[in-house]
Amino acid sequence: MIAWLRTIVFMIVFYSISAPIVLTVPISALFGPRAVIVHSTVWTRFHRWATRWILGIRIRIEGTRPDGAAFYACKHQAMFETLELQALLDGPAIVLKRELADIPAWGWAARRYGAIVVDRDASAKALRNMMREAIAAKATGRSVLIFPEGTRVAPGEHPPLKPGFAGLYRALGMPTVPIACDSGTVWPRKGPKRAGVITFRFGEVVPAGLKREEAEARVHAAMNALDG
Repeated sequence: MIAWLRTIVFMIVFYSISAPIVLTVPISALFGPRAVIVHSTVWTRFHRWATRWILGIRIRIEGTRPDGAAFYACKHQAMFETLELQALLDGPAIVLKRELADIPAWGWAARRYGAIVVDRDASAKALRNMMREAIAAKATGRSVLIFPEGTRVAPGEHPPLKPGFAGLYRALGMPTVPIACDSGTVWPRKGPKRAGVITFRFGEVVPAGLKREEAEARVHAAMNALDG
């Protein structure tokens, strides 16, 4: 009962305040990418506050985040990490599915933020476009973030990495940092959110230039390290 009450209060507070923040982001987009990043960081820090003080969810960081820009590959179990990592990684360029980028006004603002758009069909043309946008983001000194399994999964599920990961790994030539995340243990797809701790574990850096099979195996294993 307490978990449901916390969840309902969170939804009321978070979404009522998020609505004007999200609806006004196209205004920030008029002033360029940096303004959108600042606008987004305000939103994600509010999300962190709401999850901490309403839901009772705290975060724990394990491992070491390297200095400088990097290519981050994170486990995806809940909406939580899609917002939390924006602040935690200092506004990375995020690989975003086209359905979100096509939302009127918001999608345009997301592109101004520097979102890297990917099609679900993973056609050769779509992958080339994604790599071109990622290389452009790298040229500005930003990190790049991808959820390489392609969708949210429940704890214990380990689907293979989508082809887009290998394409970006090869094209970017950046140190790759896998991130394990266990948000699904307290933030299930259905039902109330539960108080607890969400761990982000930065894995060992995977250097650029490895063969695809080795790079994917190392990243996939590190991303799923918290599943035991």
